[in-house]
Amino acid sequence: MAQPLLNDQRSILLIPNKAERDSQTSLIAACFNFINSIIGSGIIGLPYALNQAGFPFGLLLLILVAFITDYSIILLIKGGNLSGTNTYQSLVQTSFGFPGFIIVSVLQFLYPFIAMISYSITTGDTLTKVFQRLSGVDPDHILANRYFVILLSTVLFTLPLSLYRNVQRLGKVSFLSMVLTLFTVIAVIIRAASLGPQIAPSEDAWTFAKWNAVQAVGVMSFAFICHHNSFLIYGSLAQPTLANWQRVTHISVGSALVISAAFAVAGYMTFTGYTQGDIFENYCRDDNLATFGRLCFGLSIITTFPLECFVTREVVSNALGQRELSNVQHMAVTTFIIVACTAMSLAFDCLGVVLELNGVLSATPLIFILPAACFIKLNGGRLFQKANVMPIMLIVLGVFVMITGLTMAGLNTQDCSHGVEMFYCADANVSATLGPV
Repeated sequence: MAQPLLNDQRSILLIPNKAERDSQTSLIAACFNFINSIIGSGIIGLPYALNQAGFPFGLLLLILVAFITDYSIILLIKGGNLSGTNTYQSLVQTSFGFPGFIIVSVLQFLYPFIAMISYSITTGDTLTKVFQRLSGVDPDHILANRYFVILLSTVLFTLPLSLYRNVQRLGKVSFLSMVLTLFTVIAVIIRAASLGPQIAPSEDAWTFAKWNAVQAVGVMSFAFICHHNSFLIYGSLAQPTLANWQRVTHISVGSALVISAAFAVAGYMTFTGYTQGDIFENYCRDDNLATFGRLCFGLSIITTFPLECFVTREVVSNALGQRELSNVQHMAVTTFIIVACTAMSLAFDCLGVVLELNGVLSATPLIFILPAACFIKLNGGRLFQKANVMPIMLIVLGVFVMITGLTMAGLNTQDCSHGVEMFYCADANVSATLGPV
């Protein structure tokens, strides 16, 4: 018969030790960082992606892209374990030599770099509209100037946060970003219920599928890509095992899918075929709740920016052949990246087409093609073995999305109606809906 446990033995079993507590904290922080990495500026384009693909088919594509993202992230770390590498660049270099290293370095630099530009532009566009709702702030006020707002947010927030050396220190910031994003989603859902019925649906509002579905996949890929952060977050785990990583990945991608789908569906059902690339451009200027949503989203984007800077800085560090930058180099490289992004965001105020192309040309190979190709190369054996079926399908699908998406993006240019008030804002019923939150 088993002996009864002594009090101290019960304590040992019931109370986790410090290593276990640190491991649990690490998993939670990793999930927050990963979800924050996925839900960036790309989320505001998801209602537009449903508009491009057709509402029912677009929703199916969103689920498919999330599934592929989850699968390929795990595949990426499996490839890293097979090759004994701990960065995306070194994994591809081990698999395909120096040409592979150059390709992935360019892709890994371009994607987060352009994403940071879009973050700054989004911050300037959303927060200026928020400030204009304040008493005494007219269109000529300095707070209504997007250049000033972008510079102010850069100096006060994005640059200081980007100067951190350890990604774990962004865990609390990422949690704040998640909370702000949830408030944004709630605001969009409320407006779907209150404003949506006041706007007559467009003619093709509920068409099952449209020809621009491939372009929609590009937008969704841009919204979901987080592979460039995977090794950073995997390395931040107290116990970086494949089982822990799968847990973090499933929780993060699943949570991001729920949030993204809720946002996309609510946004599209409000404006149907009139949905623009930036969903907040659809809301009227005097919409109080939309103003609150803009504020939350703008602040969320500011707190997401540093994660992309971490990746860009690591790519530069690896390109320089240094595993760790000195303090001076760290500050110099970070400042250079931030200044370059800020300058680009000041020069452009509409990046709809650029973001779409970034999704097709950068996000698609990083999500679909490279993780699968590396796994097939490192796994060895026959090409058409059971373990390689899914990776081969990912490569074929990725190449198709790249070629077709690029062709259609060139043929169908997206109009940018930045700052233009939509026709329904003049409707008396719509105006009556926008007053109280």
